[in-house]
Formats: sequence, C-alpha cells, structure tokens
Amino acid sequence: MPNAAPSPAKAPRAQAAAPALEDAVREHLDAEIALLRRGAATWPHLTLAQRAKLLSGLHAAVSAVAEEWADVAATSKGLEPGHPLRGEEWLSGPYAALVAIDAYRTTLRTLAKGGSPLDAVKTEPAPGDRLKAHVFPMSAMDGVLLSGYTGEVWFEPGVTRDEAVAAAGLGQLTPTDGGGVGLVLGAGNVTSIPILDVLYELLAHNRVALLKVNPTQDALVPAFERALAPLIEPGFVRIVRGGGEVGAYLTTHAGIDHVHITGAAPTFDAIVWGPGSGPGAAATARRRREDRPKLKKPISAELGGVSPIIVVPGRWSDADLRFQAEHITTMRLYNSGHNCIAGQVVIMSSEWPQREAFLAALRDAYDAAPQRPVWYPHSEGRLAGAASDYPDAAWCAGGTRALVEIGPGDDAAALQSTEYFAPVLGVVSLPGNGQEFLDAAVAHANDELAGTLGANLLIDPVTQAALGDGFERAVAALRYGSVAINSWTGFVFLIPTLTWGGFPGASLQDVESGIGIVHNALLLDRVERSVSRGPFRPFPRSLDPQALGASNGASLSVLPKPPWFTSSRTGATVSEGFTRFRIDGHLGRLVGTLVQAFRA
Repeated sequence: MPNAAPSPAKAPRAQAAAPALEDAVREHLDAEIALLRRGAATWPHLTLAQRAKLLSGLHAAVSAVAEEWADVAATSKGLEPGHPLRGEEWLSGPYAALVAIDAYRTTLRTLAKGGSPLDAVKTEPAPGDRLKAHVFPMSAMDGVLLSGYTGEVWFEPGVTRDEAVAAAGLGQLTPTDGGGVGLVLGAGNVTSIPILDVLYELLAHNRVALLKVNPTQDALVPAFERALAPLIEPGFVRIVRGGGEVGAYLTTHAGIDHVHITGAAPTFDAIVWGPGSGPGAAATARRRREDRPKLKKPISAELGGVSPIIVVPGRWSDADLRFQAEHITTMRLYNSGHNCIAGQVVIMSSEWPQREAFLAALRDAYDAAPQRPVWYPHSEGRLAGAASDYPDAAWCAGGTRALVEIGPGDDAAALQSTEYFAPVLGVVSLPGNGQEFLDAAVAHANDELAGTLGANLLIDPVTQAALGDGFERAVAALRYGSVAINSWTGFVFLIPTLTWGGFPGASLQDVESGIGIVHNALLLDRVERSVSRGPFRPFPRSLDPQALGASNGASLSVLPKPPWFTSSRTGATVSEGFTRFRIDGHLGRLVGTLVQAFRA
C-alpha cells in the first residue's frame, strides 16, 4: 500500500498491448479512472466516523432498490414470479449486501472510539497452535434468524490474541494512507459479489474502486448505480460495462493500481500470464517458465474449485437421511449449480451400513428439487462434457441435472478435477469407519480434488462426540479457506464477519482457488480459514436428548428447515422477509416471517 494518495491528475491510458477499443469506449474508461483518481485523493481525508455515516447512506440506498434488485436478478435467471426458488435472489443479493454494510459500519464505529473489532469477541485455542475467534452470532437477532448456526475465524498458526487484536482494522488503522484505484472484475453468477468486493477494496485497503460488471449482470446496472450512489457521487466508486476486451484494457491501464477478480482460474491465468491457446500461447508458456508475469501490478482473486461433501458414517434415522439428502441437493443446485462453492463430490464410506439407504434418499431429493433453467453461459457445454465423461450417469429432473456414482474401477479424475459450474453431482467411496474414514476422506479431498475454496462435513452429534479431539484435528487438516460442519459453505459466504477466499499458500504460478480474502467485516489480519457449524437435525428433532447431551446443546435449532434449502416450501417468502427486516427492523413483520419459517 502506498504511503500517499495518488495524484488526482488525469489518469494515463493503458499500455499499448491491450486490445484495441473504439475511441469513444476507451475515452469513457479513461475518464472514469480519472474521476476515481480524484476520489482516491479525497478518501484519506474522511474520518472513520464520516465513513460510518457514508455506510448508513449506503444502507438506505440498497434498501430502496432491494425489491427491484431481487426481481431483476431472479427474472434474468429464468425464475418467473411465483417460482419457489426466487428467495435465493433476496438472500444472495440485497440481504448479503445489507448485513455486510451493517457489520462494516459497526467495525468503523468501534475503531473510531479507539476500540478493536475483537474486543467483545471470544477467542480460544484451535488445533495446531491456532487461535479461533467466535464471530457469529454477533447479536441476539443473528441467533434468532439463523438459529443453531455459529461461525469462527481461525488465524494462521502462531497468531496470539494480542496480535490479532492489534492488527484488527487493516486499512482503517491507517485511514489517511490512500490505496490508489482498484479494478474489480465482478462475478457473473451471484449478484451481491460485485458490491461486497467493492466494499472490501474501500475498507480493507483504502482503495477506491472501478467495478466492471460481468455482462450477465448488465440488467442490474441501473439498480447497482442507485444502490452505490453514496459512493459513486463523491468519486469513490464507478461502474462500467463490457466484455473481455474492456477487462483486458483496464487490467493493463496505468491508472489502475490493483486488480481483483472473482471468476475462474483460466481467466486469472489469462490476465496474469497471457492467452493459453492461439497465437500468443507460446509467449505465455515462456513467461510462465521464466516467471515473468504479463500483469505488472498486484492481483487478488476468489476462484472456484471442486468442493467436497464428506459424509461421516453414523447411525441416522430415516428423517436424518432425508434431511441431509436435501442438504446436499441444496449445496449442488442452489443457483442452478452456478456457484464457485457448490458442493460437487460427495465422499462416503463404502462400509457404512446405511450407505444404500442414503444414496436412495439422495437420488430422490436430487430428482425432486424444483426445476429451473441452467442459465449461465456455456453451461450446456459443461453438462455435455459431464455426459461424455460419464455416460452411465443418472440424469434427473427431466434430464436437466446429472448424478454420477463412481463405482469400483471407474475413473473419478474428471469429476474431481473439473469444476462443472452446472448441476453435476458425484459420489465417490472410500473404505473405513470412524476416524479412519474421516482422516482418509480429508486426505482425499486435499490431494485429489481441485481447488481450496470450501469443504463440507456432515456428521451426527453422537459420532462427533465419540471422535472427540480427533474430529477437530481433522477439520484443521483440511486445506480449505472455509469449512462447513453440518452447514454449507454458502453460509460462510453469507455471513459478513466470516472470511471468504481460498486456503493460504496460492501463488501466481499455482493460483488454486485464489489469492487473498474478502468479506471479513471485522477486518482481521493473518486469517487462515473460516468455520461454520450448523444443526445436524432441524426443529423439533434438534431437541433429541441424546444428541443434545453429546453436543452440549450445540446442535439446538428452532428452524424446521433453513430458507435456502431448495426443498423449503416457504423459502421465497422467508428470504424476502429476512431481507425486509434487515431493511427496516420491523419486529411485527418479522413475527409473520418466522411463522412462515415454521411452515417450511
């Protein structure tokens, strides 16, 4: 981070190597960057209290467009009014943005008073000389809306509480140090991602941001412009549209100090090294051999991968089998599978006595989930690739989604190395039970599956209690930036006080699931991962005395079914109701929403 704000003079144009654009387009982009460079000189002069006030205005602006935002997003994905899955666009759109704005505002106010965001947060040891901070729920209302769910941030080995407290705040500890202009290449699948990435640029790094919206979200630009108006008007954020040629021009622009991308590893490699095929491929290969990146400025990234769902064998009731089958179905089919964090490979024990019963429940749930379009560009090609890789796959829901069961002698390589980014779910089997199986499954996920973004673990409370410390050591052994226990890593994405990104250790040469983190509303430093924990059983089965005793009550939930489940009958109503509560805090309407939640 530079020590002084960049010059507000007109931003220079990109290097000549960028693809040619029409003069009017190029001049528009140059002008937007020039405006941002003036904004970058202004941002360091805002006090923390002024920044918190700015976020209050942002909350109001997002609230004003929330309904339009959710409606446009759902309709653009083929979810017409009345579709049972339209609630996804409330939760992963305006809801995610609103709770993040609130959490960042709380952090700024705490820092402005001379406190630390970690002052009121419980910390305790985690395996491997680690420290973990219990960062969710942060309020009683969090505990009501998302009953039974908790979240922790685990720091890198060796970090002490004193060190974590002292570093909490990141760029807001030195607010007068300007970070320049950052380019955010927005994701095209989940509508809150571009907004959340812009906020992190501003608050973690003191960088004003140029947001290039993915073409899949062009229809949302009018809503985004009004939502971000409190940041756009003073020159802290600008929004531009365009395809790959615009992105290429901007990444090489001398007025851009940093690049952040949410996307896929091939896109990252093309930005950093050059094209992987065609006339420039030989030069790209040479640059990689010589470790001479084409990109001459720092870059961070959140990329995808092949996410595991480890099913630890235990004694499950028929209701448990059905509920967790619906849970896995949600992990794969939320947003039609177009998620970087979608669960893709179920890892099961070949020796589990209930294996076949669970597979039968999974087939039923996967087939029964509401049908919806496969809408993301090139997804049909990915589905065709899965059909070619696995001609014996079962095609469910009218042939719109694939279930691949890897049998003895079958080759799982394509399933484990290809992020299909489409409704393709696979099942692989390993021998063993108990700790033996869990350790083998963790090693398999680490070594055989592409990426390090997120891993999911399903385990009943009695089995988890029997494993004792061995279970937590297995969690620590997973090399993933987020780990969800009886939860889905999509929940980690939703909670702003948790962090989001690949496991530390990636590089330009081997980017894995990305470099750096986002979200992180407490602005914590030296984070290794985030861990979420959820109820193995929903209400009222969460009241089972044996399970509560085994887990010391940690499995207690009053939610019959989370609203994000694809099988939730009231998910759309509840997701909208939760968002409206985050808008106005109206307790009377919240009661009605909670009643609907109990009808899920």
